[in-house]
Amino acid sequence: MAAIPPRLLASWQRSEHYGVPLDEVQPVFSGTYDDESLFSECGREVLAELHNTLASEPVGLMLTDADGLVLNRLSGDQQLLQALDQVHLAPGFSYSERAAGTNGLGLALADRVPSLVRADDHYSRSLCGYTCAAAPIFDPVSGRLEGAVNFTTWSDARSELLLALAQTAATSTANLMLARSHGHRPRPASRGQVFRIEALSQVPGADGDLELSDAWSDAVSRAVEALREGRVVAAVGERGSGRASLLAQAERTLNPRGRLLAVRAPEPHDVESWLSFWTPELSRPDGGFVICDTDDLPVPAAERLRELIVTARGSSTGAYGMSAEHFDAIPASLASLVDTVVQVPPLRERVSDILPLAAHLAHRVRGRQVDLTPTAARALTDYAWPGNVAELATVMKDAAVRTDVIDARPLPPELLSRAEHLPRIKAFERDEMVRVLTRPGVGIEDAARELGMSRATVYRKIAVYGIRLP
Repeated sequence: MAAIPPRLLASWQRSEHYGVPLDEVQPVFSGTYDDESLFSECGREVLAELHNTLASEPVGLMLTDADGLVLNRLSGDQQLLQALDQVHLAPGFSYSERAAGTNGLGLALADRVPSLVRADDHYSRSLCGYTCAAAPIFDPVSGRLEGAVNFTTWSDARSELLLALAQTAATSTANLMLARSHGHRPRPASRGQVFRIEALSQVPGADGDLELSDAWSDAVSRAVEALREGRVVAAVGERGSGRASLLAQAERTLNPRGRLLAVRAPEPHDVESWLSFWTPELSRPDGGFVICDTDDLPVPAAERLRELIVTARGSSTGAYGMSAEHFDAIPASLASLVDTVVQVPPLRERVSDILPLAAHLAHRVRGRQVDLTPTAARALTDYAWPGNVAELATVMKDAAVRTDVIDARPLPPELLSRAEHLPRIKAFERDEMVRVLTRPGVGIEDAARELGMSRATVYRKIAVYGIRLP
């Protein structure tokens, strides 16, 4: 008898733990879902195009959200559609592992990797007549898990290409999302690192060296109070807003000399080595941990980490904090440990923090004070910072390595323009105008000549793009 693959065995064990019935799946019906998001729009288009090619094949093509909720379903085989209705693999029903046990899309979302589940590999016997292949889809800009594509066919049908088709559909959906997201750059790919564990010896603000807004200070105070009472704290908010920094500042306030680690989520295939780190670290008596981006954790990793933390809390006084975009995005196993939720406001809602943070970040890069001209300061405070403090850090690093006095020239063009979400050609024109107009000694006449425009056109486009000149 062939050995059961470890991922499949782990999924069966989770399904049993969730209490999924063996005989018949009983998925949860939601009935409402967001069908106007960029992800949903692009996924539907990709699947519709594939459906035109596979219309004569007995294959059901489905798009799901990150919770396994089926958003749409296409198939040219009426018999298959009727059969899928009988097992509720239909729009409005959730087919996560927790709801339906081991199945292709549930396993793909839990482990965050493409998955193929054949006939008897399903946990519920009612699904053994099908073979399912699914691939997760990640937002190409933020890296957030958006959902999955799932292809289902009869168990006796040839399924060799099913997984490859699912992966192609997932890739095509992500690429289409990127093309329609106004040219924003995708999140940089990992350069071979398994995961990051950072020892936080000093946290800006913990010693009062950085005066920030009341909104930030109040959030830190809430986290400090909760940690002092031994609670597990979740900092939630937009990516890059400083969730991990807030938790680290709170933990460092309580234990200035203790060991404090920030641990980031592993890739799905590196879960074992990531978990092996926790066993010795959790046994330390006074360690502090910031578990970053828990909404990126594969379900198996989150569940095993919970077991380790529960065991360790009986003999350790360590502090625990975790970050996520929303509390609901934290895996259920870890969410059950959370006692206090602290909302971290985005940078655009605490404008008074922008210049102090910019000065601090520039000093950290340059090793000495870096000054901002009034034009640069106005550009920084007027910008919406969709990438929050993480984006500000990148901007200040690029600018501070060039000069001790930052004016308009080293800043990205979008900071000097009020126009947002421009098509690529217009964005290129805007950026070129900013580059020319912010050069020292360049007037409108010079800029018009270099840009090949009339003076009137230059003035008009300055107004259209909302360009702020020094």
